[in-house]
Amino acid sequence: MKTKRIVYIGNHLQGSDRNITTIGTLSAQLSELGYAVRIFSSRKNKLVRLLHMLLGVLRFGRGSQLVLIDTYSTQNFYYAVAVGNLCRLLRIPYVPILHGGNLPERLQKNRSQAYKLFHGAKTNVAPSGFLMDAFASEGYKNLTHIPNTFDLDQYSFLLRKSIRPKLLWVRAFADIYNPMLAIEALEALLKHYPDASLCMVGPDKDGSLAECEAYAISKNLPVTFTGKLSKNAWRDLSVKYDIFLNTTNFDNTPVSVMEAMALGMPVVSTHVGGIPYLVTDDVDGILVPPDNKEAIVSAVRALCAQAEKGEALSRAARKKVEAFDWEIVKH
Repeated sequence: MKTKRIVYIGNHLQGSDRNITTIGTLSAQLSELGYAVRIFSSRKNKLVRLLHMLLGVLRFGRGSQLVLIDTYSTQNFYYAVAVGNLCRLLRIPYVPILHGGNLPERLQKNRSQAYKLFHGAKTNVAPSGFLMDAFASEGYKNLTHIPNTFDLDQYSFLLRKSIRPKLLWVRAFADIYNPMLAIEALEALLKHYPDASLCMVGPDKDGSLAECEAYAISKNLPVTFTGKLSKNAWRDLSVKYDIFLNTTNFDNTPVSVMEAMALGMPVVSTHVGGIPYLVTDDVDGILVPPDNKEAIVSAVRALCAQAEKGEALSRAARKKVEAFDWEIVKH
């Protein structure tokens, strides 16, 4: 049987200071299914990375069944635009995988480029109902819903019988994810719970980590900064904490939130982007307005006061994310 070949375009930047992204996990999963996957690019310099991506398509695109393009809403959006232009020129079918929680704004801000990129695609893969709805409302019909996925058997469910304000935050330190809000919420919680604490896991992306560390030190707050951890390491760490906190200002369907739901941690998250499509408020998590520490404090206090509420949210959350297991989604 002829091997099916795929060119996968995205930011495959590796190192101790970076979280693994979709291109790393999905390319490995596709390879295990028998696909020959060529990845572009791991080059650190942005211009060199773009050139490497384009050269990859030129060299291997015509011999492949498909070009996959990780598509984000930040500056990396222009990588997808350039690669899409080349694929259309060479008549190579391509599929953008939509990741950016702020992509709906790109549809407005860069209307011409977005139209060419997304209308010219074989299909556009949306991992959330949020992006499906946003693109459909702009007239796009070539859409396929494939949720973000993970290996569920790697996540042992732990039901917290009693909940204390032991908070875990897992994300890259970047302004769009609003890490400072987690620290400010902890500071407010300490007035009610002297034993409250916060652990923040993730690499720095834009200098936010140093800012958060400086603030925590200046206020003598019980915040632990671990830097980047492997998935195994932060899963093991999670048993020491009772509540998962997600403070982002923009988002799609973050895998870290899905993982927390699988681990049995009650989730308190901002109500932004695709989060309401993943977390149903007061059913399998608690949603709060963005940039609102008082709402986070209220949610955490409710969980601490009502153990049965946390149990119900945790069981429902685990049940929901079972649908995102790779063994189901891969088909």
